[in-house]
Amino acid sequence: MTTYVLNPPRRCSSLWLALALAAVCYAQDQPKKVTKTEALNAATTKVQPDYPAIAKQLKIEGAVELEAVVSESGTVEKVNIVSGNPVLTRPAVDALKKWKFAPFTADGKTVKAVVPVSLHFKM
Repeated sequence: MTTYVLNPPRRCSSLWLALALAAVCYAQDQPKKVTKTEALNAATTKVQPDYPAIAKQLKIEGAVELEAVVSESGTVEKVNIVSGNPVLTRPAVDALKKWKFAPFTADGKTVKAVVPVSLHFKM
């Protein structure tokens, strides 16, 4: 009978090193999360959403909560809907895609950022 003995400390430390490197690389690829205040202060161009006719007819009002992924140059790359009335979310997303931001920085370099934005619809 052949017995194989693995060297657990060596394999384990190699595994931990690989996981640590993967975590560092993953963290570097993640956009910077900013607060609503930081986001509004960095907004250089704000486009107001169009109020949908059906929302006016039905007297629908309310806030739409969104998250935008802002590129290093300050343009909106992607918008995620967090909450809001479905009748109001499409115009809110369309408007936010037209916003421009001053570039966000981390460690002296421009970085992508996740920006929370609330757009309010009121008649």
